[in-house]
Amino acid sequence: MIALYIVLGVLAAVLVFGVLPTLLLSYIIYSVVLVRTKPEKWNRGNTAPDDPEQIRIYDEAEAWAAENAACRRDVTVTNDGLRLVGEYYDFGCRKAVIIIPGRMEACRYSCHFAKPYKQAGFNVLTIDNRSHGLSEGKYNSLGFKEYRDILAWAALLHDSLGNDSVVLHGVCIGSSTALFACVSPDCPDYVRAMTADGMYETFCESFRLHMIQQKRPMFPYFWEIMLHIRVFAGADVVHDGPGKRIARMQKPILFLHGRKDQFSLPDKAQQLYDSCPSAEKQLIWFEEGAHSRLRLADPERYDEVVRTYYEKLFADRETESFTIVDK
Repeated sequence: MIALYIVLGVLAAVLVFGVLPTLLLSYIIYSVVLVRTKPEKWNRGNTAPDDPEQIRIYDEAEAWAAENAACRRDVTVTNDGLRLVGEYYDFGCRKAVIIIPGRMEACRYSCHFAKPYKQAGFNVLTIDNRSHGLSEGKYNSLGFKEYRDILAWAALLHDSLGNDSVVLHGVCIGSSTALFACVSPDCPDYVRAMTADGMYETFCESFRLHMIQQKRPMFPYFWEIMLHIRVFAGADVVHDGPGKRIARMQKPILFLHGRKDQFSLPDKAQQLYDSCPSAEKQLIWFEEGAHSRLRLADPERYDEVVRTYYEKLFADRETESFTIVDK
């Protein structure tokens, strides 16, 4: 009996002095990275005001937004009990793109990617993901719940705003969200295609690479953060993600990826492309540009690739003779 009390005492000590402190610290890290802890967090402003490249992205995004302000109006949808907010640029077209930003970014950031879609004859919807900008929500669910928001936005574009077709353009986590929407059984036919800029295989792998680059202590914090994501955000980012769901992708998809991407590794991008069963897929490599910054590094080529892909896609859809040659 005494031995049993000793064992229980040791286990209690391990729990109190070993496990609980690391769980608390890992939850703090999780809250900083993936939980909107106050209303002003992840607002529409520049998320990295000391980063020269991020300043350029926001300056260019704001310039595009100002240039097209006469065509802009605020729009909202409600999904999962959350009021979601976006900005809709109506250029009088019959098709529209939803630009889905990554973690921490809101709708104005997405204007950085809008130019080629306007050139290709699209209206443009930029959105505040749930828990970002003016949208409601607390937890970033890394696309596992946000994809349902995208389907709600697509329904607004189609049912209320007169768009016959909708395409999705996702950046980093946004590309995962777009894929989840496209392969969902609830995805309507009018959601025609998507662009994946910097898609990762799993968020778990991408986050691990971030922690390594930032020289964060890995054990046991990394796996505890994955547990917090599962419990609080309802997302199984360890076993599920684009690497698993890409096998169900039948819609046209344009992969854009950088050879120097440190967080969505190039070999994983190639595997995603190879595993995608879509007959209408294309993978374009960029030699320069960090993760989520391909367009910043080479805007002319980025815009040309996107514009020509969708011009050809919809031209061939109209003639029912769609073909894309891989590059």
